[in-house]
Amino acid sequence: MSHIIPFLLKHGYAVVFACVLAEIIGIPISSVPLLLAAGALAGSKQLSLPLLAAWSLLACLIADIGWYELGRRRGFSILRLLCRISLEPDSCVRHTEDRFARQGGRALLVSKFIPGLGTAAAPLAGLLRMRPRRFLAWDAAGSLLWSASYLLVGYVFSPELDRLGHYARRLGAGLALLLAVALALYIGYKYRQRQRFLRDLRIARISPEELLEKMKRGEEIVVVDLRGSAEFEVEPSRVQGAIHMLPEELDARNQEIPRDRDVILYCT
Repeated sequence: MSHIIPFLLKHGYAVVFACVLAEIIGIPISSVPLLLAAGALAGSKQLSLPLLAAWSLLACLIADIGWYELGRRRGFSILRLLCRISLEPDSCVRHTEDRFARQGGRALLVSKFIPGLGTAAAPLAGLLRMRPRRFLAWDAAGSLLWSASYLLVGYVFSPELDRLGHYARRLGAGLALLLAVALALYIGYKYRQRQRFLRDLRIARISPEELLEKMKRGEEIVVVDLRGSAEFEVEPSRVQGAIHMLPEELDARNQEIPRDRDVILYCT
């Protein structure tokens, strides 16, 4: 915080705009500390809170409109690209689809507060052909809620944030080293978890061509289609004879799956 505040005083609103824009575009940085610091400066009357909120909102809208258009034109390939760089790539698309299926446009109100969902929500809205005016209304409301929340926290707790910056200066390089080690351990854990998942997936996977050959040979198999409702809305075709259910329905509907033949799960 001690380094952020002088930088903000010198460059002001342009820094807030650039940092928020970079995060919403998908660059793996967080603008939350910057928004908190900017709010603290607004609390001490050195920056304007309405202007900070306006620049943050503009940055969000520019990035989200771009992702919305890419979602309309490129579909699920854009979501998969975003989720490859996420720390939770195996559930990113699914969680985004499920939230939209349950909440529709209202998901945009809270999407930026949820890791892995903030950037993916806009292209999914475009993929689902949400009307532009409706998208803009919900996205503007969600973007303003997100940025204003952190700005107001910084504004209200301005004296406490100043004291936190003082303590950070006293700890010096030791605090930075501790934070860097904690972040490295977390990323290492997620990477190892990801590699274990991929290894298990390679062992159990069957290609579409292999499935087609089995069906042509008349083998007794059953296909369980686990695609989400958003994917069906975009591409309603399904494998002939497949049982369709959502992953969260597997426990309740498992009796529908025959036990006397091979079971193949189909999902994206």
